[in-house]
Amino acid sequence: MMWLAFLINLTAYPISSGLLPYVAKRVYLVDATGLGWLAASFALGSLVGSIVTVVTGGPRHPARAMLVYTAIWYAILLGFGHLWSLGPGILALLVAGFVQSVAMIAMTANLLNASDDRFRGRVMGVRTLAIYGMPLGLMASGALIERIGYRPTISTFAAVGLVFTLLIGIKWRVSLWRR
Repeated sequence: MMWLAFLINLTAYPISSGLLPYVAKRVYLVDATGLGWLAASFALGSLVGSIVTVVTGGPRHPARAMLVYTAIWYAILLGFGHLWSLGPGILALLVAGFVQSVAMIAMTANLLNASDDRFRGRVMGVRTLAIYGMPLGLMASGALIERIGYRPTISTFAAVGLVFTLLIGIKWRVSLWRR
């Protein structure tokens, strides 16, 4: 799960948060208001995902949900990278925020459930260190956008994230997919 957390911070969060100013200005050709709509749509989707998770009690199999929703998130981000207008981009980010929220809540629940009581604080501290993937992802995405362009960069990040998510699911299938 720590590898998945690092992967998400490296490849998914730069697309759905850090690169939004670039997307607003260079791709959708909108001003700060458009950027606000993009950021707010992802945040609103996350809020709705959190509320739905609380109201429903969350997924019955958090490990499966974590992998499935992460894969869906990458698929949506792949599509988001190829949209040409603000309206569909807002909708894509709204759905991406929703699935991101469910995936991250499932990841946290899974980590806490798998940890002994006396190690939970340490485990969550290590989980927090996965955030250091995001600066690396932002720097890499900036360099790649300059070299190969926006759409190929987003496609590469989303594809790499999706492939490694699937590989993580295959590698740890026994522990993540058990009943």
